[in-house]
Amino acid sequence: MIAWATLGSAVPKGRARAQTADWEAVVKAARGQTVYWHAWGGDPKINAFIDWVGGLATDRYGVDLVQVKLASTADAVARVLAEQQAGTTEGGAVDLIWINGENFAAMKAQGLLGAPFATQLPNWKFVDTKGKPATVTDFTEPTEGLESPWAMAQLVFEYDSAKLPEPPRTLDALADWVIANPGRFTYPQPPDYLGTTFLKQVLYGTMADPGAMQMPVDEATYQAQVSPLWAFLDRITPALWRQGKAYPTNEPALGQLLADGEITVSLAFNPGRASAEIAAGTLPDTIRTFTLEGGTIGNASFVAIPFNAAHREGAMVIANLLLDPEVQARAADPAVLGFQTVLDLSALPEPDRARFDALVLGPATLPPDRLGPALLEPDASWMTRVSQDWIARYGVAQ
Repeated sequence: MIAWATLGSAVPKGRARAQTADWEAVVKAARGQTVYWHAWGGDPKINAFIDWVGGLATDRYGVDLVQVKLASTADAVARVLAEQQAGTTEGGAVDLIWINGENFAAMKAQGLLGAPFATQLPNWKFVDTKGKPATVTDFTEPTEGLESPWAMAQLVFEYDSAKLPEPPRTLDALADWVIANPGRFTYPQPPDYLGTTFLKQVLYGTMADPGAMQMPVDEATYQAQVSPLWAFLDRITPALWRQGKAYPTNEPALGQLLADGEITVSLAFNPGRASAEIAAGTLPDTIRTFTLEGGTIGNASFVAIPFNAAHREGAMVIANLLLDPEVQARAADPAVLGFQTVLDLSALPEPDRARFDALVLGPATLPPDRLGPALLEPDASWMTRVSQDWIARYGVAQ
């Protein structure tokens, strides 16, 4: 395994040349390696995409990619932890993990990740770290170069444009519309992830200092900070679908209400969901999406390299390939995955930007430059506490 010098983005020319030379050494060392990427294997489309990336890796770099299909990311974390406890400091079974959230935080806290690598990848310069801060902060945990992003998700509102030509663009406007149109809006009941994401979004729009959510809950100030959230919900709840006496259990149940015409405005965490459902014939072709002024909650999927990876150089080559504009554009294609890109499209050379411009996103999907900012996920303690309080205030309905 070769040594790797840590280099920042603002380096003198001499060091920039050294970075290039070091990357060339990485590519040389990676040739002939087989990278075992432990990744969730529950979606045939994603599995096919990983196979396609593997083909590129072989053709361009002589690196073979094997997907170890997981039911849960925690399985890979547990395997690396077991190796650490057994004293296996090199030659580990896991080269690369698809990871984010609490699994990343656990690996980082337990010293299961290798040296920082993400900012040293040649394609890192295209990552939109400013417009998409979730690419460098994973559920409030700074990534510090220990993982590299490869896909974005972001909250969008879905609506029937035949019934609502001009959707509300702020929380206040949404509340006014809900009250003026009783029964036409709802959200999944917490602790469902989409339901709690809606509560996070309301917190962002109502808290005096939303930045406080980047830290664990402070019991001394918690009640005052969330008071505007309850005021917002108290205001709209009587006008929700079924007067707020019942809630859909999850995103599919919420989507079905929209499909059946029972509600006019819905939510989704995949900005391309509505277009895919229109194409499948399960949503009316008048459904469109919008986001709120100031942005909506977003997060990123990452890849990380364990401390004892047997094929670290090959794993770095795969991580860099996942940031390649050609690969990102393919992932963004609704016919392939429909994932949101982690790249700053304005930073791309024109031929690469043209790949994204050429995508047919579908009638309901906003182009990347119209999604707006992706707001950071709060510390997990906020949703644990807010979900408990929501259940106490509004009950768990059927």
